[in-house]
Amino acid sequence: MNWIVFDYGEVLCTRTTALPKLAATMGVPAEEFEPVYWAVREPYDRGSSDLEYWTSIGDRLGARVDDTMSEELTAIDIAGWSNLAPSSLELLEALSEAGAALALLSNAPSSFAKWVREQEWAKLFRVTLFSGDVKLAKPDAEIFRLLLEKLDAKPEECLFFDDRESNVEGARAVGIRAQLWDGAEAARAALD
Repeated sequence: MNWIVFDYGEVLCTRTTALPKLAATMGVPAEEFEPVYWAVREPYDRGSSDLEYWTSIGDRLGARVDDTMSEELTAIDIAGWSNLAPSSLELLEALSEAGAALALLSNAPSSFAKWVREQEWAKLFRVTLFSGDVKLAKPDAEIFRLLLEKLDAKPEECLFFDDRESNVEGARAVGIRAQLWDGAEAARAALD
C-alpha cells in the first residue's frame, strides 16, 4: 500500500491568527509575545503540558499564568490553528474518495491532537501521529521511523508533504519520498 502523509500546520490549515488574542489574554504586548510564543514552542510540541508551555511564556514576559489562564490560552491557541484551508480539505476529500491511504504527521501538542481527532475531517486519515503524544518531533529520524511502523510501510511506499525544508530533508534521510508543500494544486500535480 502506498501512503500519502501530510503535515498539519500551514499545510492543511492556514497560519494561526490567534497571537494578538493570546497576547491580550496574557496582558502583554503582541510584538513581545509572538517571538516568545515561537521560541519556546518546541518543548510543547515534544510533550510538555499546556501549563508548562504557557508558564514558560509568562515567565519570560513577566506575566503570571495559573491553571485557569492556561486552559483559556490553550483553547484560544487551538482555535487559532483550526482553520482548514478549503483547497487542502478538497484535496483530502478527493484523495480519500479515490481510495488513497492518508496519514497525518504533525508537530503539535497533545491538547491539539485531541481536538483534531474529534473533527469530522480527521476521519479521512487512517493514521494520525502527533509529536506531543509520542514525545518525538520532526525532523528527527525517530518520528519518521515510528510513522513507518504505524503505517506498516516501507519508506519508499510513502509520500510526505511538509512546509518546512528541514522536515522534508528529515523524511528523505530515512528514505521517505518527501516534497515541500507549495499548495494543494501543486500537490495534486505531484500526485498525478
